[in-house]
Amino acid sequence: MDYLPVFLDISNKHCLVVGGGSVALRKVSLLLQAGAQVHVVSPSLDTDLIEFVRQQKITHDAQDFKPEHLKNHALVIAATNNMAVNRLVSESASAQNIPVNVVDHPELCTFIMPSIVDRSPLMIAVSSGGKSPVLARLIRAQLETTIPHAYSRLASLAAQFRERVKQHFIQVKRRRLFWEKALQGKFAELVLAGKDQAAQDHLQQLLASEQDDEPGGEVYLVGAGPGNPDLLTFRAMRLMQQADVVVYDRLVSPAILEMVRRDATRIYAGKERNKHTLAQESINALLVRLAKEGKRVLRLKGGDPFIFGRGGEEIETLSSHQIPFQVVPGITAASGVAAYAGIPLTHRDYAQSCIFVTGHLKNNTIDLDWPTLAQPNQTIVIYMGLLGLPVLCEQLIAHGLPESMPAAIVQQGTTQTQKMVTDTLKTLPGLAANAHLTAPTLIIVGEVVKLHRKLAWFAPTESGD
Repeated sequence: MDYLPVFLDISNKHCLVVGGGSVALRKVSLLLQAGAQVHVVSPSLDTDLIEFVRQQKITHDAQDFKPEHLKNHALVIAATNNMAVNRLVSESASAQNIPVNVVDHPELCTFIMPSIVDRSPLMIAVSSGGKSPVLARLIRAQLETTIPHAYSRLASLAAQFRERVKQHFIQVKRRRLFWEKALQGKFAELVLAGKDQAAQDHLQQLLASEQDDEPGGEVYLVGAGPGNPDLLTFRAMRLMQQADVVVYDRLVSPAILEMVRRDATRIYAGKERNKHTLAQESINALLVRLAKEGKRVLRLKGGDPFIFGRGGEEIETLSSHQIPFQVVPGITAASGVAAYAGIPLTHRDYAQSCIFVTGHLKNNTIDLDWPTLAQPNQTIVIYMGLLGLPVLCEQLIAHGLPESMPAAIVQQGTTQTQKMVTDTLKTLPGLAANAHLTAPTLIIVGEVVKLHRKLAWFAPTESGD
């Protein structure tokens, strides 16, 4: 996070704008909308700014900027085409700890102006930190088309009931649940339909029918996919915003964890080789305990929770304790990583079946059904096999697959740090070692691997070709 997003209350505060052109006009108009008392310093003014002065909306000093102009101002914006003046404004304001913005020069700013979606009292600000203002503007345009103007009335009507809801529900959590129900239900629908009075009546009835009792807990078993946040399902996103607590695995990427509700408690339950933060039995018991405390628990697991994720064990425990739960599938690493590597897992010319296995080493051996794996016209996908890669390749060759069989190993697939090594069963272990790959990785073995040369679209292979 390059900047801390902050909404400033400048109502009736004295704010200074240095500059008198069209850019200054835009900033003055924005400050006036926020209720500021605006003073402009500039030798000359745009015609519209002159009209603002005539209407006594702003005050004006027709002279060059001097540091003394900053006195008693809560905020200053420099909007001139003179870099020396802009720099003087920035340095003078910073010396007095006055927030300063220099238009189009983020290096001279202590705050920046975002693109704004105004649904007052609901406000949405979008910023690129000065890196790409056009991108911020385009995103704002998208938001303008997807967020109805009626959200302004929705927020205002909700504000009228805020104190009543606060008095009705002593528990903060209970209030939040009430508002989530109201703002995602009939109350919101009535407001969006323009039926404000009916919406108020419904909200009053809903409030009267709800009791200030302890809400029951629930567990959401959610697949986080292979790492790319864009691959989350809509349902996963919704539940991630509702949860009170998130219990997450090592394979959940930081970018995805950032999308969980900000004030949710986070509990790490990751497992690494020879290093388990929590044993599986402890995780199961933790989910039960948290749910019995009335919490909505997000169990966030990399990939899909039912494919080598031990999700079945967790919901078995929940079921035995009569804990309500939901399961949200995620894109498993096999399909997600293979797609981003340009490797179709099945193809009528190369493979008519696909098999998923785990490649955990135990005492330097791997207990797999090798004859079943070493079949022609089949793709083998191996999870968690980085350390056992030499053994895996050796055993597949020993049980009938040719040394020349194409094979690939992909590190952190679907993310911007994806790294891929491809060649044959014989050479892959050495190439992977030279590439210094780290978990998480996925291994794909089969004739389909050679298709990546033609079909790779996300990122080039790192080595081995």
